[in-house]
Amino acid sequence: MPTFTYVAKTRDGQKRSGTLTAENKSALLRSLQAQGLTADTVREKGAKSKSKRGPRVKSTEILVFTRQLSTIVNAGLPLLQGLDILAEQTEDERFAGVLREIGAAVEGGESFSEALKRHPQIYSDLYVSMIRAGEASGNLDNVLLQLADYMESMEELKRRIRSAMTYPVVAFGMIVLIAAGLIIWVVPQFAEIFKSFDKALPAPTPLLIDVSEILRSWKIFVVIAAAIAGIIGFRAYRETTNGRYQTDAMMLKLPVFGKLLRKVSISRFARTLSTLTRSGVSILAALEIVERTAGNEVFARVVRKAGDSVRGGETLAEPLARSQEFPAMVTRMIGVGEKTGALEQMLAKISDFYDSEVKAAVDGLTSLIEPILILMMGIVVGGIVIALFMPILQLSSLVSQ
Repeated sequence: MPTFTYVAKTRDGQKRSGTLTAENKSALLRSLQAQGLTADTVREKGAKSKSKRGPRVKSTEILVFTRQLSTIVNAGLPLLQGLDILAEQTEDERFAGVLREIGAAVEGGESFSEALKRHPQIYSDLYVSMIRAGEASGNLDNVLLQLADYMESMEELKRRIRSAMTYPVVAFGMIVLIAAGLIIWVVPQFAEIFKSFDKALPAPTPLLIDVSEILRSWKIFVVIAAAIAGIIGFRAYRETTNGRYQTDAMMLKLPVFGKLLRKVSISRFARTLSTLTRSGVSILAALEIVERTAGNEVFARVVRKAGDSVRGGETLAEPLARSQEFPAMVTRMIGVGEKTGALEQMLAKISDFYDSEVKAAVDGLTSLIEPILILMMGIVVGGIVIALFMPILQLSSLVSQ
């Protein structure tokens, strides 16, 4: 019989690892469940590990699949039949192949959650954990519906952030292009005229001419190389744990954008934790998933410490309040939810409130950025024009005297 290595969790969230001999993977999972353990990773000794890389599927495809599967299961159709139906009707051939693989694994004796776990590039830890909880409670259709609602809310949040960022990025790009066009093609024409002047040029003009010469010579490649090296260095630093924490902390302190990012992080925290606990996932397991999906290392660390505190017997509200990253309103609502046994509802209300706050912040940001960008364009283009015409105006004043 094959021997498997495993990493599993006890009911109180502690990790256990070891090796077991079993007829197959399904038998091993049953053995672990009998010991009160929930498998996290299972590998057969000697088997080649599969790469986590695989077909990428759009989040909208997964959302539609989840909602349709919820309807199929709720209607009383078997899960395998539902997977076959969805594999046939999906337009993405790669996703259809994944669904067929999942169906084959379920037919071979694996649980639905374990079959999904084979495809981490498509189904997140949060998704798999909620499905596992739905299977354990016999409430899979409702869990699938909750997942679909959660994914829709996250997609809406992403759309709002993209709408807030697209306009300023495009407008700033246009400003850079206009300035570069003036400096590269217009400034050299004026530089030829200025060579005939006997008087010293005003300080901004030679500086502008020097910039034009750099952009039109081989020196521009040095500037580009330095910029690329800076970007690579920044990304390498951000890949480190400390670098990710420092950059995320800095982003939260940015004017205007920092407040928006904080509201997004709080909304994601509350929505994810509410969805997981409502699906039957234990609070400790839910906090571990929230930590991995936080999207911001500052909030991830706060959630990690909160999990340790909850494991030690504290309430969730206490460590969140000590972190000072969450507003008092949020921690007090969580505290009331814990005392009254309505934590899921309180988290959902917090998320709804901050979703509306994000929408208002995005609308306000868009209206604020537009005049700022117009002002920036005026300063850049106006500065170039003034630097070019200052020597001409200076010369005309001397001639008039």
